[in-house]
Amino acid sequence: MWLSERKKSRGYGEAMVGQTTLGGDPAGAYLDAERRALAVFAPGGYVWRPAVGEEVLVLKQEGENSCVVGVRCGGGLAPGEVLIHAGQGDAAVKLGNDGTVSLMGQVLINGVPLEDMLNKGGEA
Repeated sequence: MWLSERKKSRGYGEAMVGQTTLGGDPAGAYLDAERRALAVFAPGGYVWRPAVGEEVLVLKQEGENSCVVGVRCGGGLAPGEVLIHAGQGDAAVKLGNDGTVSLMGQVLINGVPLEDMLNKGGEA
């Protein structure tokens, strides 16, 4: 009893998993009911907007305010690896635990396709 009262008094909430119904920021998600105007949080230096249909973790804050704090991670990574991707993974950067950096999709450097830069370098 004392712990539950302490939890409430400090403003801690519960986390729930739901499905995004409105993408972007603010977002909407269906948990036990649909919640809208949910702020979206991400790690420092990283900007993320959930897409409709993604499974997200929603943290209930003090009062009725809630926020989206993450999306369920897919498989395919070894321990220590990082994958940053957009959409269904058409554009991605993978940092391997063996020191490799893999780029997927069209690579642009200052708006110029990497292939064009390499071809110009080969002609000089």
